[in-house]
Amino acid sequence: MFEKSIKAYEEACEVIPGGVDSPVRAFKSVGGTPPFIEKGKGAYLYDIDGNKYVDFVQSWGPLIFGHCDKDIEDAVIETAKKGLSFGAPTLLETQLANEIVEMFDNIGKVRFVSSGTEAVMSAIRLARGVTGKNDIVKFEGCYHGHSDSLLVQAGSGMATFGSPSSPGVPADLTKHTLLCEYNNIENLKKCFEDSSDIACIIIEPIAGNMGLVPASDEFLATCRELCDKNAALLIFDEVMSGFRASLKGASGILKTQADILTFGKVIGAGMPVGAFAASKQIMSNLSPEGKIYQAGTLSGNPVAMAAGLVSLKKLKANPKIYDELNQKALKLVNGLKKIADENNIPLQVDTRGSMFGFFFCEEVPTNFKEVGKCDFKRFATFHHEMIKKGFYFACSQYEAGFMCTEITDEDIEACLEAASIIMKNL
Repeated sequence: MFEKSIKAYEEACEVIPGGVDSPVRAFKSVGGTPPFIEKGKGAYLYDIDGNKYVDFVQSWGPLIFGHCDKDIEDAVIETAKKGLSFGAPTLLETQLANEIVEMFDNIGKVRFVSSGTEAVMSAIRLARGVTGKNDIVKFEGCYHGHSDSLLVQAGSGMATFGSPSSPGVPADLTKHTLLCEYNNIENLKKCFEDSSDIACIIIEPIAGNMGLVPASDEFLATCRELCDKNAALLIFDEVMSGFRASLKGASGILKTQADILTFGKVIGAGMPVGAFAASKQIMSNLSPEGKIYQAGTLSGNPVAMAAGLVSLKKLKANPKIYDELNQKALKLVNGLKKIADENNIPLQVDTRGSMFGFFFCEEVPTNFKEVGKCDFKRFATFHHEMIKKGFYFACSQYEAGFMCTEITDEDIEACLEAASIIMKNL
């Protein structure tokens, strides 16, 4: 069933560390060999062994319209025929920037980069440069890419300065990162008591990197209040939730507004792209307009801009897409919940727009530590059995899932039928 993928993985391990170019793809947390994908079409993935899967990952979020959407594909092909990259300005950059800026009241300018990691790294540099401060507050379980100052682990005590969570990251870089518990207001306040040098808070307002765990309204309001009181900036990392939780991402369904937004995923519609945005006043500090340096040869490359432009225009033309996607997500997770209840299996579920998550645990988790108490062994077994039946979920309890427009009610019903069989012995 997976013979070719097993062989391909063994060969890849000889020339690529761990056989993969991003760690989660290695299936370490769920076991087994990752299927090597040959192609995608609509809602489905096809591996090199000929297996077909309903894809609930959608390239970790960007493919709202599924694989090989004709409109996006046509735009990419036509643009690629004119050249892949110029290292010079194109009209497409301005057009996509206009589409994004006009959607938000709190941003006036946007700068494109090539990844979410780069977007967040640049946003933090901008915040530090604008405020003249050094420390940042981040939260356990919120992943903002792999730049050095964000790869931290918790120390002792309620609120501590982070120490490196990866070899190769100097402690001198992470010492300016204060690590706080997600959704813990007292913990957050303690951070500001511990430091008068905080430049910014960075947070996933809807966390998608510890499963799906939304921040509470009260917690986000406290983030805003503390930033205003202490002359710090609030950064919403919407690389995952942007244009996924709603047309305006988390910002479109929350009362709290951020000073800086970071984007990725969807605005490239599958192409490598990221962006960060803020008011004209804040963004004016960026080079060449200001003194804060940021650059990228492939930033705003025409192929990625063309893909993102078509995707956003399609979304703006039919905002009801989000209601439809949420109904599909609810049908899936509520169905899983019902099956779990029938089999006396504790399962917690949630959705935000086209994002969904489920946890094998007794109580709804609100932070990283609580997610860590979930039944990871049961999740791994469920994932392994579902993939054998042709349903491709994120290969970690710490990852959210995603709906696309091409997934049908029939696909979801078939998924629930398979889950019903599996949960009887789970």
